[in-house]
Amino acid sequence: MNKHYGQIVEKVIRRDGYSISELARLMNVNRRSVYNWFNKKRLKTDIVFRIGGVLNYDFSTEFPELFRANEFGYLNDNAPVQMAHDEVQTEPTFDKQWKDKYIVLLEKYNELLTQSIQVNARH
Repeated sequence: MNKHYGQIVEKVIRRDGYSISELARLMNVNRRSVYNWFNKKRLKTDIVFRIGGVLNYDFSTEFPELFRANEFGYLNDNAPVQMAHDEVQTEPTFDKQWKDKYIVLLEKYNELLTQSIQVNARH
């Protein structure tokens, strides 16, 4: 049987109402990459697996040649990720950590900038 992996993945994503933008953000790729995946006849196993993890979806039914049924078993332990267009998605822990670090650095930079302006104003 000749499967078109990209079309199968796209069908699952669209059928379940997931946002392409949110999927791209969670996978740390741009939307164009996601659309390019939809056009590929064959996708790398790790890409399909990552998409399944982000969507909390078990692709072993669609791709039994790539995955055993229990490979996506960890998904049952996690709450499903809701990515419908009208729903708010909470940030993954990893992204939140980077955002928090960025904010701390930005605050330090602003503090130094303020000090520098004050020193220059005195002279």
